[in-house]
Amino acid sequence: MNKEKKPSGIMSKLAGAGTAIANFFKWLGSDLKDIGATFVKGDWKTKISFLIMGFGSIMRGQLLRGAALLAIEVGYIYYFINFGWDYLKDITTLGTKGKGFNPDGTISYGDNSFLILLYGLLTIILFIVLLFVWRLNIRQNKDAEAALKAGKKLPTIKQDFMSLFDENFDKTLLALPVFGIFVFSVLPIIFMICVAFTNYDYNHQAPAKLFTWVGLENFKNLFSFAETGFGGTFVTVLIWTLVWAFFATFLNYFLGMGVAMLINKKGIKFKKMWRTILVMTIAVPQFVSLLYVGKMFAQDGLINGYLMKWGIIERALPFWTDPTWARVLVIILNLWVGIPYVMLVCTGLLMNIPADLYESARIDGANGWQMFRKITLPYMLFVTGPYLLTQFTGNLNNFNVIFLLNQGGPKSMDLIGGAGYTDLLVTWLYKMTFNDTNYKMTAVIGIMVFVVTAGISLVVYNILPSVKDEEGFQ
Repeated sequence: MNKEKKPSGIMSKLAGAGTAIANFFKWLGSDLKDIGATFVKGDWKTKISFLIMGFGSIMRGQLLRGAALLAIEVGYIYYFINFGWDYLKDITTLGTKGKGFNPDGTISYGDNSFLILLYGLLTIILFIVLLFVWRLNIRQNKDAEAALKAGKKLPTIKQDFMSLFDENFDKTLLALPVFGIFVFSVLPIIFMICVAFTNYDYNHQAPAKLFTWVGLENFKNLFSFAETGFGGTFVTVLIWTLVWAFFATFLNYFLGMGVAMLINKKGIKFKKMWRTILVMTIAVPQFVSLLYVGKMFAQDGLINGYLMKWGIIERALPFWTDPTWARVLVIILNLWVGIPYVMLVCTGLLMNIPADLYESARIDGANGWQMFRKITLPYMLFVTGPYLLTQFTGNLNNFNVIFLLNQGGPKSMDLIGGAGYTDLLVTWLYKMTFNDTNYKMTAVIGIMVFVVTAGISLVVYNILPSVKDEEGFQ
């Protein structure tokens, strides 16, 4: 019998995405139908709860949860009327009244596009949260009605309060962290995404000057190869970012593994001393060591000075002024801070490989390279696959090494936005933010950093042996 062919990996993922979307709309339709049925079949307390949250719970004696729901609704209405609406009404224009002068000659700044966007988004997000709580309120009314009809008693105020420290303690414990994630992570990310569709830059600084929506103009500019476009610089920096991440990850990994194998090798004396020396490089803060090493390789640094003093070279080598030299050098210097970490990780893992495997391989006539290729490397790749992915994505955004060594230089007139030949996307983004205050393009680049990092992570993660076949390694 011919076996049915399974769809390819990409087609399978596309099919899975389509199924997820279909399931979402199916769930949404079912949920809306349930809301309608709850209103039609519910009693008068439930019907009023559709408008006044918590009313049904209060009328049924569940005062604590009813008061909490009502307080959330009243709080949002108060916020919306007294604060949120003033900003939300202008979010489509981000303000129309710019800087001017009052009749008495004092300055009037008018609208503030930054605050309009920030608090407008906050108002919208809080409304979405309110909808979620409203849906919870409807579901509680439905469950309470069903329980009463079945002759069951509803939880008392004391039982509701004690549940916050018992079966619902997870929600109580996570409330503050979730709020912190929302305020310090979710809202800034949404704000940044919105800034990418505005003209917020040095010439449009709130509150002195307004900025407004420009649609996809910034994205077109990023991929434009015209004289004033960012396309050429973006491609140059993106390619170097990927090359850097590849070498910074795999050179450190294989050299670190090699050092760990060498130290673990039978017959090597003073193992603890060699490990201690390598660990000492981790103990010294990168901020100190990288700045110092960067100065050593400067045009007038120690390296060039001693090479010329000893007659090895006649003039200073262009470590940081030549693009090729600079790129190779940052990769090599990164080994100083990367190899010790990998060595520590690999040391413990190498000790866990059964010695019987190597003994059997020797009996079968395998040499050292064959044992490494057939035993050591497959085991290490299987176990450290997720670690490798983490290191690769971390190196895509490795700000410290690049910026502390040579600030992303050397610069060139061929690259715009203050970019240098060793700049990664993240260091280029930093320069455009703090040097050029070109917030609109930094927001676009930030989105592209996320797209590149997330795309590579998803693809690589799904092909890792340790993910595809967790039980397959023997």
